[in-house]
Amino acid sequence: MAITGQCLCGDLKYEIANEPAMTGVCHCKNCQRQAGSAFSTLAGVPKEDFTFTAGEPTLYADSDTNSGNTVERYFCGRCGSPIYSAIPGQPDTYFLKTGTMDDTSSFQPMFNVWCDTKQNWVKLDEGVPAMAKQS
Repeated sequence: MAITGQCLCGDLKYEIANEPAMTGVCHCKNCQRQAGSAFSTLAGVPKEDFTFTAGEPTLYADSDTNSGNTVERYFCGRCGSPIYSAIPGQPDTYFLKTGTMDDTSSFQPMFNVWCDTKQNWVKLDEGVPAMAKQS
């Protein structure tokens, strides 16, 4: 059964053929700015499993990052919803913004990353690994 999702306005729709390979939470300042929130919830999805069923995303190449690597941030050009990010260190994976998934009931983070820039009021679950920076 395919996993489906879309942007806020519905111009972009997608399917994922299989369950995500990983799930996590990014607390970097750039993800905070992109999400307009305290963090970004992510699902690592193999590129070959991801298909747009409607629309084409807009790309923002984010080169002002803590890691020094350019992060490709794909979003809806109409409503601005972030859909996924791609990073050079994992070229075969998209990091899907899980809030765009139609069903988020199974999301359980496997890790927290960039915790050195997390919002002070955010409390992390003790059972979930937390890294100050990306490893």
